[in-house]
Amino acid sequence: MPALRPAIDADLPVLQDIERAAGKPFADIGMTTVADDEPPTLATLREFQRAGRAWVVTDAADRPIAYLILGLVDGNAHVDQVSVDPDHAGRRLGKRLIDHAVRWARANGLPAITLTTFAEVAWNGPYYERLGFRYLSAAEETPGLRALRTAEAEHGLDRWPRACMRAELDTWVFD
Repeated sequence: MPALRPAIDADLPVLQDIERAAGKPFADIGMTTVADDEPPTLATLREFQRAGRAWVVTDAADRPIAYLILGLVDGNAHVDQVSVDPDHAGRRLGKRLIDHAVRWARANGLPAITLTTFAEVAWNGPYYERLGFRYLSAAEETPGLRALRTAEAEHGLDRWPRACMRAELDTWVFD
């Protein structure tokens, strides 16, 4: 089984490569703006890594093949990004990373984990819903989530339906 470990400095450029590769399938469904979007900067990735909230799943050569960076939004863990290299998709690596993030959040006394996502892309909103996340109504969005959604809209992501989602940590089902 591939190893899951904290990201190290040498991993960060590889995480950008994973993000670019993971974005390519969006072009196949007409979302070329998303496919062409730049990955998080090295500085951004480094902030998560130094805060102890960046994890990778690696192959046998210890090269990252999937990653997750976890933020904190309004007292909850927040999946800022989770991406899997398409060559390694379908092996539940994303779920494994989210399970790890949930364990981290529980250990740090947080009540929930949130994310923002494309509501109608099969490997986004519907996937997270199957994992145990639920869609939030606009009234349920916290100020931090609303700020994230505003930034996403300014970045042009609202050309496609977007949503905030949340899962309670005490009811999370681990693999």
